[in-house]
Amino acid sequence: MPKEALLIIDMLNDFVLQGAPLEVPETRKVIPAIKREIEKAREEGKPVIYVCDVHEPDDKEFSKFGWPAHAVKGTAGAQVVDELKPQVDDIIIEKTTYSGFYNTKLNETLKNLGVDSLRLTGCVTHICVMFTASDAVLRDYKVTVVKDGVAGLSKEDHEAALRIMKNVMGINLI
Repeated sequence: MPKEALLIIDMLNDFVLQGAPLEVPETRKVIPAIKREIEKAREEGKPVIYVCDVHEPDDKEFSKFGWPAHAVKGTAGAQVVDELKPQVDDIIIEKTTYSGFYNTKLNETLKNLGVDSLRLTGCVTHICVMFTASDAVLRDYKVTVVKDGVAGLSKEDHEAALRIMKNVMGINLI
């Protein structure tokens, strides 16, 4: 029987809070949908996995991609927003770049849990969500993206990412 896990990607203070270093204002609008998905997953006994950006203070990603310092390890900015705080049984996977699979234990964790399908939420639609989704598809996971549970930096990039995920990667959008 297929087993699905819910992924909450980068719903961190440094992306969500007003005035944050890498603020994505649309993230505040998707919090209710993500809360709904978390509650549903917990009720159904599905794994809830937080995939969280975490960087060293001098991470080369900041200069390489032109991002301001964000989600620095050990800071409040690297913590999940209060509205979506993980519970004791939830899993936290730290990542240092766009994909939740790159140099992390995400794939190993999913395999150990017997997971074969993923339900994705979080930010940023056209960066971390899309790169994680792509890597999941390439690893033969069935992927669903919750459209009202993902946020982009711009409406145009958000919509382009949803189209690419649907039309190129075969991802189910709900």
